[in-house]
Amino acid sequence: MEAMYKAVKLTDRVYWVGAIDWTIRDFHGYTTKRGSTYNAYLILADKITLIDTVKAPFKEELLSRVASVVDPAAIDIIISNHSEMDHSGCLSEIIDLIKPEKVYASAMGVKTLKEMFPLGTEITPVKDGETVSLGNMNLSFMETRMLHWPDSMISFLHEEGILFSQDAFGMHLATAERFDDEIDPSILQFEGATYFANILLPYANLIPKLAERLAASGWTFTMVAPDHGPVWRRDISGIVGSYLRWAAQKPTLKAVIAYGTMWHSTEAMARHIGEGLAREGVSARIMSMDAFHRSDVVHEVLDAGALIVGSATLNNNMLPGMADILTYMKGLRPANLIGAAFGSYGWSGEAAGQMMEILREMKVEPVGEILRVKHVPDREGLAGCYALGETIARVLRAKVDA
Repeated sequence: MEAMYKAVKLTDRVYWVGAIDWTIRDFHGYTTKRGSTYNAYLILADKITLIDTVKAPFKEELLSRVASVVDPAAIDIIISNHSEMDHSGCLSEIIDLIKPEKVYASAMGVKTLKEMFPLGTEITPVKDGETVSLGNMNLSFMETRMLHWPDSMISFLHEEGILFSQDAFGMHLATAERFDDEIDPSILQFEGATYFANILLPYANLIPKLAERLAASGWTFTMVAPDHGPVWRRDISGIVGSYLRWAAQKPTLKAVIAYGTMWHSTEAMARHIGEGLAREGVSARIMSMDAFHRSDVVHEVLDAGALIVGSATLNNNMLPGMADILTYMKGLRPANLIGAAFGSYGWSGEAAGQMMEILREMKVEPVGEILRVKHVPDREGLAGCYALGETIARVLRAKVDA
């Protein structure tokens, strides 16, 4: 029977054989509005090699794409660059089916895979800098620990100049197109930034070190092939430059106001803070947690200089939507932000103080006092919100200009 799913040629000797997940809308709490791909790659060397597998439900799609090029049983080597289940979910089944001569992973990858799956074969650990011969081609490995798991590594195929970068330089984007030059650049920029903000931000300080190691490797890239999203062949320098810019988290004249409201009083405060920011030349993104997803807020925070949070008080606590976004952002550890907390309350008013404590734990530099308004903000209360926006804008401008 003819293969239903076809491989996509990267070069005469390398093919994309992954899977497209058009319907996934949540990935570890990060909303994936455009779906995703689980990329795997087939190298037609003397020793036919498969780079990564796919999420378990997509095993047959992977095998069909491989079968459009070669009999899957002809695969001699499997490389596991990353053991997370979206790339290893069907690994044990694939091993049982094709019985490869060798399976390689990083030392931490070997440990993790053994903890996750009942594997029917031994996995051979490769060291940082090691090269494995595929017969007429050579594959070298570089460990990239905590980008974004302890087991993570990347692989470089010398003879084709292809970097298999696992989760680095990827994005959650389901498309029929496989290459960056086939997709609207604005979509690539948005989804690349969203992916970085929601997946890689806690490890941003490791990105410049990785760029230095890649520059020192002597490897010349014709393509960068990540485990999610398109293969980069036109704008490799652009995505690498974007990663370095996002990793630096240099403050800009942009503020994100994330808030939760009950009867629109806290919303009114948010809007007037935004007006004060705009008066002083700072662009404000005003985001109700009833209307925006947590991952949308984090995307906006990635290139912001200020984070301002507001909530009404409910049962002596902040509203659930604000607890959600602050817990999420605390784990992602955005850097170089100034901020403030505000909120309306009826009788106890704990929410704003609770949020300020989390901002301090996030190392957000506080500006001004916590701003609380009882019940509905009057003209004086709204003027105080406007003034807070102006103050934050002036502090932010001084920081940006420093």
